[in-house]
Amino acid sequence: MAAAEPLRLEWDDEWAAERASKAMRWLAEHFPECSGSQVLHPHQDATHEAAVSGDRDAYLEALRAYCRAGRDEALRIRKEAA
Repeated sequence: MAAAEPLRLEWDDEWAAERASKAMRWLAEHFPECSGSQVLHPHQDATHEAAVSGDRDAYLEALRAYCRAGRDEALRIRKEAA
């Protein structure tokens, strides 16, 4: 028996934009040091790939990973500066 594939719903650009905007605002508000960091690029790519494939779960996980990576990078920068 084949494994069930994840449910693919029609992609909602507005839904995706709202979540991405919320994640970016949170990161900019709490960890502005990471703005534009190359550390975020792989996570931006993963978010894009999930959007292209229409996988909402993967999209949300990629946004969470984006926020964690930004937080970790900002904390590293703060620690170095201290």
